[in-house]
Amino acid sequence: MRSWGTSEGRNLVIERRWADGDAERLPALALDLVQARVEVIVAVSAPAVRAAAAAGSTVPVVFFGNFDPVALGLVSNLARPVGNVTGILIAPDGTLAGNKFELLRSAVPNTTRVGYLAPPADPASRLQQQELERAAKSLGLELVSAEVRDGDYGRAFAALAAQRPGALFVGANTTFMRDRAQIIALAAKHRLPAIYEWREQVEDGGLMAYSANLYGLFQRVGAYVDRILKGARPGDLPVEQPSKFEFVVNLKTAKTLGLTIPQSVLLRADAVIQ
Repeated sequence: MRSWGTSEGRNLVIERRWADGDAERLPALALDLVQARVEVIVAVSAPAVRAAAAAGSTVPVVFFGNFDPVALGLVSNLARPVGNVTGILIAPDGTLAGNKFELLRSAVPNTTRVGYLAPPADPASRLQQQELERAAKSLGLELVSAEVRDGDYGRAFAALAAQRPGALFVGANTTFMRDRAQIIALAAKHRLPAIYEWREQVEDGGLMAYSANLYGLFQRVGAYVDRILKGARPGDLPVEQPSKFEFVVNLKTAKTLGLTIPQSVLLRADAVIQ
């Protein structure tokens, strides 16, 4: 926000509300923000956006996340949302599933079964899994999944390991970013080559990631908030989708797993962490 002349403590007040992973708290938190008479709500994840949109039809909502806002009924269309909701999508199809599966299979060529670490069930995660299933089928891969419930990653990984996947697809989810240290440690424990959503997850020890640049996406969220605060209507701001993506590989993690990444894969990487 400072890029556009706005900073907290000078000419901006930020009201923060956290659900701590409990989606059932979101409607009350969103209503609390509306009652605090905020001028715009930034919501991360589909459940948070739905709660914010339902809490006040006149308060602008700027979202950031992996989901299909049209399918979820949050906007009428991407080019002209019309209502009080707009935002920034992380990927054009919500998951970049086909690209990620193809990269994972190229890095682990003998893999025919891929595990999917799934976030707690909600409309957005169901759409994500459907996209994953379509992409896996098109590439001739078998997808096996385990849902993380109540933050119990150990149980989810044990369920995945019992199905003997050769690699792992870590779902796109904000809590998975927050809990990345635990997920990365469990993937290493079970010796599962995994592809993640964000570069930061690879920098912290994950094997691979393919996505848009997280900092750049947050800049776009800030730009939309700034425009709305200056009078723009969210319904006139198109939902933005990234067009540039980065592929990051951690060779130290590959070595720990006893995995040799083919040179053809490394040549496609935007960054290789030694």
